[in-house]
Amino acid sequence: MDVSHAIDWVLHLDDHLKQMVIEHGAWTYLVLFGIVFCETGLVVAPFLPGDSLLFAAGAIAGSDATGSFRVEIVMFTLMAAALCGDNVNYWVGRTIGPKVFKREDSRWLKKKHLERTHRFFERYGGKAIILARFVPIVRTFTPFVAGVGSMHYPRFLRFCVLGAALWVGLLVMAGYWFGRIEWVKSNFEIVVVAIIVISLLPVVYELIQARRHIKQDATTRQERDTPAGGDA
Repeated sequence: MDVSHAIDWVLHLDDHLKQMVIEHGAWTYLVLFGIVFCETGLVVAPFLPGDSLLFAAGAIAGSDATGSFRVEIVMFTLMAAALCGDNVNYWVGRTIGPKVFKREDSRWLKKKHLERTHRFFERYGGKAIILARFVPIVRTFTPFVAGVGSMHYPRFLRFCVLGAALWVGLLVMAGYWFGRIEWVKSNFEIVVVAIIVISLLPVVYELIQARRHIKQDATTRQERDTPAGGDA
């Protein structure tokens, strides 16, 4: 699948999911499980749809008059996928993470994503497990970083369960209720773009803050290294 097809697939998630439900029925739950599991459990797959997929799944469940695509099963499936993904990611990070942090960028794994998530984790502590659920890319790397830092597993699991329940519950139910609105049905691609933009705002904020800190550190070093009185 090339980039243009991937973008079209994401922007028209509702149409593709509807078609999938019609053609494959209950197997659609397994597809949703696989996508969310990979997006949350594999550090090489942060590009997969997350927030928009949950919203779209809720919207399809809300508009399915046949009752073959049930919202409660959607929520259970996606929560299970998120929990399984996070836990796999945590234990992979705990097992091989320290070696990964010492390596430079590879084709599939960007060290800058790890470092950004590490800063996010240091700033918010255990709450990062919950907050990261709503931040693309960071959502994928946070369990891994928690494992690298050997976060106490029962504590990680508590935040993980709460984060998964909030993330899936809020976005699926938002899709379930708002997806019935005629304007949303007719302009679903606009809604998807809005969800993506809103979810990326924390990432943009963190990038701006990181650049600001880099400039401040550079200015501080320059002032420290400059002899008193300038060139005199």
